[in-house]
Amino acid sequence: MPAVIELKDITRHFKIGEVEVQALRGVNLIINRGEYVALMGPSGSGKSTLMNILGCLDTPTSGSYVLNNNNVSNLSDNELAEIRNKEIGFVFQTFNLLARSTALDNVALPLVYAGKSKKDRIQRAKDVLSNVGLSDRITHKPNELSGGQRQRVAIARALVNDPSIILADEPTGNLDTKTSYEIMELMEEIHQKGNTVVIVTHEEDIARRAKRIVRMRDGKIESDTIVS
Repeated sequence: MPAVIELKDITRHFKIGEVEVQALRGVNLIINRGEYVALMGPSGSGKSTLMNILGCLDTPTSGSYVLNNNNVSNLSDNELAEIRNKEIGFVFQTFNLLARSTALDNVALPLVYAGKSKKDRIQRAKDVLSNVGLSDRITHKPNELSGGQRQRVAIARALVNDPSIILADEPTGNLDTKTSYEIMELMEEIHQKGNTVVIVTHEEDIARRAKRIVRMRDGKIESDTIVS
């Protein structure tokens, strides 16, 4: 399978006052198209920094990051924004939905930036909402939806541009156990349809639903195992 993510000797250093913090120390990672990977690690392990780099929300201090055959290590903010919109579907713990917009408008939003016509945006957003089981909720606003439904809207929005990777940061963090399992089943379905999924979590049972677990400690990859 072709690599969709290729990280080589990635470092990321931050200055906090006079102190330099080494958040990532020479990370090497290859994720192939269609993989389902969980990224784990204790607080301060570097997993959030790594996720920000994977999601093109941040750039490394050194090293190279090739995403879907594009070297994105040294792009400008505008170029990164374009890559994010086209190549990456984000799912956040806090859903990050627009409170005054309907489910349909929330999901269609990335297509506005992609320059799609209104007719195409509406049709595509309806299709994706239907795929996540929300075709009867398209006119509802976030405050009229349950936590699980809000996360489904967020997942539909992540899928709408047909991105290279789905990047989910603690996607079940604000949900009860039953709803968490429903969302993880949906993530599994998305993976089975051929999507590359990277999920950041600190929960073992959530990570074990992935096919591969990458564990981080002190800014390095500690282990990288296939889940049987």
